[in-house]
Amino acid sequence: MTGGPQLDDSYARAVPELSLPWTAVRAPAPRLLLLNDALATGLGLDPATLRAPDGVALLVGNGPPGGVRPVAQVYAGHQWGVWKPRLGDGRALLLGELVDPGGQRHDLHLKGTGPTPFARGYDGMAAIGPMVREYLMGEAMHALGVPTTRALAVTATGAQVQRDTPLPGAVLCRVAASHLRIGTVQYAAATGDRDLLRALADHAIARHHPAAADAAQPYLELFRGVVDAQASLVARWMLIGFVHGVLSTDNTTLSGETIDYGPCAFMDAVDPATVFSSLDTTGRYAYGAQPDIVGWNLARLGESLAPLIGDDAAVHDVLAGYPAAHRRYWTAGMAAKLGLAREDEQLGTDLMELLHAQRIDFTSFFRALSAGTARDLFLDRAAFDAWAARRDALLPADRAAVARAMDRVNPVYVPRNHLVDAALDAAGQGDLGPVHELLALFAAPYDERPGRAEFARPAPGGTAPHVTYCGT
Repeated sequence: MTGGPQLDDSYARAVPELSLPWTAVRAPAPRLLLLNDALATGLGLDPATLRAPDGVALLVGNGPPGGVRPVAQVYAGHQWGVWKPRLGDGRALLLGELVDPGGQRHDLHLKGTGPTPFARGYDGMAAIGPMVREYLMGEAMHALGVPTTRALAVTATGAQVQRDTPLPGAVLCRVAASHLRIGTVQYAAATGDRDLLRALADHAIARHHPAAADAAQPYLELFRGVVDAQASLVARWMLIGFVHGVLSTDNTTLSGETIDYGPCAFMDAVDPATVFSSLDTTGRYAYGAQPDIVGWNLARLGESLAPLIGDDAAVHDVLAGYPAAHRRYWTAGMAAKLGLAREDEQLGTDLMELLHAQRIDFTSFFRALSAGTARDLFLDRAAFDAWAARRDALLPADRAAVARAMDRVNPVYVPRNHLVDAALDAAGQGDLGPVHELLALFAAPYDERPGRAEFARPAPGGTAPHVTYCGT
């Protein structure tokens, strides 16, 4: 592929025991549906080259560049709290690693390329709708300032995927800082091979937490870095009403990026018990449970790294600091959303309880607050007035500047579930117009656009509850 990406395979070379060379199922008639030109350019790639036949072949795994063979990664994990000793890329391949013009290394990863030895009986394919969903979600999260994997492309394969009904197949090309997960470390630890665990930890330090290499206890510092990155990440989710849906340890990254947009969605009316996944009947991964469940996942990481750290008390101390770190990130973010001159954790906590009691839409509340119209959203206006009086005492004198600052951090547009579903239905029928319309809004989510008010509203009354599935 002339002018194509120059890919490395440092992960496969550093820990060959944790991946398996594999070949994608050949797509019979690949056709590019979506290409992220801005992301491609930032990676040092030429969008025109990716649109050419050889580029499209690369994006479905039909034409990997010479010298680098795709691999399926193996990892373990706790899914719904149940230990799974051998998971892995059941329908995905790590195409290789790309170093961008700024010297940052990224994984290029293909999803929907057919079954691997880790497929556990599934067909390894993906349909257009779920792959477009991950593209939309990643771009929205990126624009909202949330660390995330992003989609470089969605490419139709020309094959049919058998689900309840036959659906057109697709491959997603995903870009990530890496695909190292807590589950990856769990798998290495479970082998009992301390040299393998050390090699993986050293690779993770070099890739994501290089300052840890010079610490007196580098593996403890790696753990500390992951704990802090996850505390920050989950606070960002909570501040935008995002529900991941399946926070298993194999979906929790060492980099602190959001990964695996399966049964995820954005909360409309505030409720800490909000779940969207068809499988989450107990609320294990509910909106309000996310900080605690990530803390649980981090405890599993600490256990896995313990043989290298050799100091259980130190591991416990780092883990014990996670709740305070999360609260610190959340409190600072909430202060910005409210326009406060100083942070007040209790004010933010009381607001969330008030919004829940009154069933107020999370996203639109903050824009109404900056516009001075939030009171109109409440049936119990006295309760709002009491809370607002406390906030007023913490506001800077220049209220116009406060409103401007709030509008820079409180989005008008997020991926409203009913709008995303409608766009995906259209995409499945070959109409990408609604997808492009959403992408244009999500690219600048803080800028209100004339004639787009319906995109800023929650689902109309009477709409059936939103349910998502592990389809990506």
